[in-house]
Amino acid sequence: MTRIVLFENIHPSAREVFEAAGFNDIVTYKSALPPDELAKALQGAQAVGIRSRTNLDASLLKQADALRVVGCFCIGTNQVDLETAMTRGVPVFNAPFSNTRSVAELVLGETIMLLRRIPEKNDRVHHGHWDKTAEGAYEARGKTMGVIGYGNIGSQVGTLAEAAGMRVVFHDVEAKLPLGNAHACTTLKQLLEQSDVVTLHVPGGSSTRNIINAETLSWMRPGAILINASRGTVVDIEALRDALASGHLSGAAIDVFPTEPKGVDEALQSPLIGMRNVILTPHIGGSTQESQENIGREVAEKLVRFLRSGTTKGAVNFPEISYQEAAGSARILHVHRNEPGAMGTLSSLMAQHGLNIVGQQLQTLGNIGYVISDVEGQVDDTVMSVLRAHPITVRCERVV
Repeated sequence: MTRIVLFENIHPSAREVFEAAGFNDIVTYKSALPPDELAKALQGAQAVGIRSRTNLDASLLKQADALRVVGCFCIGTNQVDLETAMTRGVPVFNAPFSNTRSVAELVLGETIMLLRRIPEKNDRVHHGHWDKTAEGAYEARGKTMGVIGYGNIGSQVGTLAEAAGMRVVFHDVEAKLPLGNAHACTTLKQLLEQSDVVTLHVPGGSSTRNIINAETLSWMRPGAILINASRGTVVDIEALRDALASGHLSGAAIDVFPTEPKGVDEALQSPLIGMRNVILTPHIGGSTQESQENIGREVAEKLVRFLRSGTTKGAVNFPEISYQEAAGSARILHVHRNEPGAMGTLSSLMAQHGLNIVGQQLQTLGNIGYVISDVEGQVDDTVMSVLRAHPITVRCERVV
């Protein structure tokens, strides 16, 4: 029986998808676990679902002998050692689309609130001040929104901003098709110099670390606004605080941080705490009921398709093979070292045990090859043991 283990209070929609597909051995945890407890919880699990706080490093992945597939019920996958997972024959899936609207709406809402100085006005009313002045308060209409990273979320932000009457420019390291009336900027500096509001939608990693720093902040328009709902490592927080304190920027909204609290009762440590022109939110860009339900279904459906048919379309670290209806009496999923003669070796082993290949799909990625073979014949434990024992094999499973 396939055991599925879900961490961090993943939406019940995921369980519904698994149970509808006939997977009933499901263990759930409401939160992330410390490494020692996590290692124990992973034992015997063939499919694992996590969110952003559970870190599956190389050590944990190597201990999880039964693990066949990982689902990240979020956009990011940097909490998983993707290279180690791949070399162990474990595809990793995520949800690149399901919370797009939620993040985009948050960014637009924060844009309007900061342009109107709502955080500061709200704070003053709570402290007994009735400040009705319009000084420093602006409409969104006619302002320029600069989008850094024009992917799924960035392009959606641009579409909503245009609907609010804003002009949209964007910068991306890859050529992207502009939506609506958006215009591409050839350099980051070009975007920053003309934008009233700058919003970040880039991945994490060394290439984007502190791309917003003292120098790039100095390129921004006086009185501009910065919004980061992407990754906590892309903004130099100390430099941002200085730009806000000096009045160079009029406001900021930050949803992600270099170091984030591990639990609900832990306080955020940040130099931005207490600044009245800054909106600080606890990494909730995608935290709406709609997005979490959609994410639960999207990732669970990907895991089900893999477990039932071996489909890896959409995997972030693995050779991608699209769904194809099974032929023959059994399906063998074989992950092997990408070396000359691998397919010949596999076919020969199958032939030696009376298996006739009636359909086959192969894809490779780096040092890994992945082949789905539909066969006629008896695929018993002896056959599987022979296939698994061969030196070229990384992982081999059977789907009947």
